[in-house]
Amino acid sequence: MNTTNTSGVKLSVEVITLPVSDVERALRFYVDRVGFALDVDYSPNDAFRVVQLTPSGSSCSIQIGRGLTDAPAGSLRNVYLVVTDLEDARSRLLERRVEVSEIRHKTPIDAWDGGFAPRLDPERRDYASFAHFSDPDGNSWVLQERGHRNVPGSQ
Repeated sequence: MNTTNTSGVKLSVEVITLPVSDVERALRFYVDRVGFALDVDYSPNDAFRVVQLTPSGSSCSIQIGRGLTDAPAGSLRNVYLVVTDLEDARSRLLERRVEVSEIRHKTPIDAWDGGFAPRLDPERRDYASFAHFSDPDGNSWVLQERGHRNVPGSQ
């Protein structure tokens, strides 16, 4: 299998559409609780509305609205939000009344077979520690720690 892109075309994920049942409720959740920035709120008629939101520091946005998708509300699973300090990100979300799971990490890390243990990975290795939350419709998100060792003042 050839995994090299020889076409010279650059591919970039820019927007993910989230299926929601109540646009206003989802908008308030993502802006007021999760802290995403509101980029666009456009509705030329009652049948169509696009709301675009972007997490701080991200090149990829989400869109919610009417007339965007026929996927069932809450059907999107495990969209990753990568953070440099998982404990801090989780604490901030909890302060904003987002229900976030306890932190867990892969185990055994070097021969991972799907098992997890409680708390952060003791060595704070990239891609090893996680927490989860869902929006009001049940679309699920994964917080994943990467780059903690590169943060000034970290171990």
